[in-house]
Order: sequence, then C-alpha cells, then structure tokens
Amino acid sequence: MKHLFTILFFIATVPYLAVAQNNNNLSNNKNNINMKTINTLEFPELPYSTDALEPFIDKQTVEIHYGKHQKTYFDNFMAAVKGTDAENLTIPELFKNISKYPAAVKNNGGGFYNHVLYWESIKPNSGRPSAKLTEAINKSFGSLDELKKQFTDAGKNRFGSGWAWLCVDEKGNLFVFSTANQESPLMDVAEKHGTPILAMDVWEHAYYLKYQNKRVDYIEAFWQIINWEVVSQKYEALVK
Repeated sequence: MKHLFTILFFIATVPYLAVAQNNNNLSNNKNNINMKTINTLEFPELPYSTDALEPFIDKQTVEIHYGKHQKTYFDNFMAAVKGTDAENLTIPELFKNISKYPAAVKNNGGGFYNHVLYWESIKPNSGRPSAKLTEAINKSFGSLDELKKQFTDAGKNRFGSGWAWLCVDEKGNLFVFSTANQESPLMDVAEKHGTPILAMDVWEHAYYLKYQNKRVDYIEAFWQIINWEVVSQKYEALVK
C-alpha cells in the first residue's frame, strides 16, 4: 500500500479498447493509454458493437457519442498539444499539472480520456463486483445498494454537464465523486483527488436521444450495464 499514491495516476484504467475481443486483459500494456506519450496515441476502437448496449443505450446514441463527440475531443486534444511539451507526456502526467496548460488542453484531454474510461465501465451482461471489491464497497459504503444511491445522487445532482465517479484514494478507500464538464479526479484542479475505476457520463449527449430530459432513467439503465469485471480488476490492481 505504501506505493499506492505513486501509482494512482498511472493505473486509472488499463485500456484494452484496441482489441475488442481481448478487452479484459489488464496486463496487455501495449494497449495501455496511461503508459503512452500523447504524441503516440491513436483513437481507440470501441470494445463492442454500437448496438451491443441495447436496450439500455441505443445504437444511434453510441454512434454519435463515440464517433462524433469523443472523436472530436481526441482530434482537438491532439491539435492543442501539438508542438508543446505536453505531447511528450502521458495523460496521467499531464493531468497532474493540468492547471499549467490552456483550457483547450484540459477540456479536450479530459473529454477524450474520460470517455475512454466510460466505454470501459459498461458492457452487455453486467455481472457482479468481485469478492474483494464487494468487501471494499461494504467497508466504504455499507452495502452495494448504498453505493448505488450515492453514485446515482452524484450523477443526478450534477448541475449542467459532467461526470460521476467511483474512485480509490491514496489509502485504498473507495469514494464517490462528481466533476463538472470534462474535469477528472486525476486533475490537479479537482476538488478531491483519486483514481477513477468507474465513470458515468451525465452530459446530455450520453442519453438525450433515448431518455430526453430523464437523466435518472438513464442512470438506472447505466446500472444494468456496469462492467463489474473491469471495475473489479482496476480496483484490485490498485490495492494489491
């Protein structure tokens, strides 16, 4: 645990987006966005088909959300860091000092990276948290139902656009947090810092086509498709 704080910014997730059928391989470092300098990044593939989250999230929403919104964030992020020292950093390194960079770097870098975590957080056939994560949930929240309540409230009560997060702090404890716009708990500008293991987008583009203004219905649907296998693996990688 004594090295946990050091690795918090390097194991926010272990992406496996580049190979959809291998998206549970946490040791596949060649696909780990956190370990790549920004100037070597490529826009990752979605880890499932665009209709795979039906009926909870519709195909058209996924197509627009992933192919238009996230792709635009990625393109603008790469343009914003081009020719600067930031392009030679990893995303976790950049986020630790994001306050030193222009708003375009923060907004588009967060917009791209937060969505990487979002797509990893969900999948068809949700499953259950691992025994180790369940133990941690019970320790921090008392029960999975209480975690769901706090996480739902974080998303529901976020004014305007933003994100709800389940994070791990420097002591290995779980906490729920919400950020505005495209900020992240990994950024030095965040009110509270930690490593996110579960990300929920509550920007309207994440749900409006299907749910219109009914954000709570979208959040309830999100709980039906949480990728507990990946969330559990991220948690266990942080506290082992």
